[in-house]
Amino acid sequence: MLHTKTAWLRAAAPIAVLSLALTACGGGKDASDAKDDGKKSAKAGADSPAKSEQETQDPAPSGELKPGAGGTRKFKEDSGKTTITYEIAAQKIHVGTEAEAKKLVSDPKRVKGLVAATAYVKYTNKGGGVVKGLPDVDNNAEIYADGRRGGLLIGAAENLPGCEDPIDIDSWKTGQSHVICQTYMIPTDAKAVEVHWANDDDKDLLVWKFPHAG
Repeated sequence: MLHTKTAWLRAAAPIAVLSLALTACGGGKDASDAKDDGKKSAKAGADSPAKSEQETQDPAPSGELKPGAGGTRKFKEDSGKTTITYEIAAQKIHVGTEAEAKKLVSDPKRVKGLVAATAYVKYTNKGGGVVKGLPDVDNNAEIYADGRRGGLLIGAAENLPGCEDPIDIDSWKTGQSHVICQTYMIPTDAKAVEVHWANDDDKDLLVWKFPHAG
């Protein structure tokens, strides 16, 4: 399910200035590197600012899932050096307006023609141990618009309603779930928005597609 709300981004206040890890939407290695570096710096405090029951669905060979459906993947958490089996489910995407996007960055010219899209992703620890410190599994979620990766907006998602700040997640035990969000800048005229999750080696890709009228 994709939602468009004008009031949604205002809930991110009091964010004064956010760092925009944006080279070119859909950029190659540079965009990916900016995402990795930016997310970790945001979690360190550099720029801080559903469905009730989701049906678990084994992913098709392509890794494509319906919005809200969960796919199971193994992921090695750096904090505990433990391989955790996660059920991952992209539940919904909120899309803001271009005017709101300009208020989220120090240089509004950088987001001309772009809007902020936030993906709500539910992660459930299905086994393998306890995630003792800051989880990393959410770093691997990305938003694509019309087949091109967007630009990560650092620090925007943690304060939004329904989104949990990974910094506050500790001793994540088997059976527990957390909704962690990612915000990306995408073109205002995007027709289709996707949430991608893949392991660090780009394997085990999961894809959720959400319609967007632009």
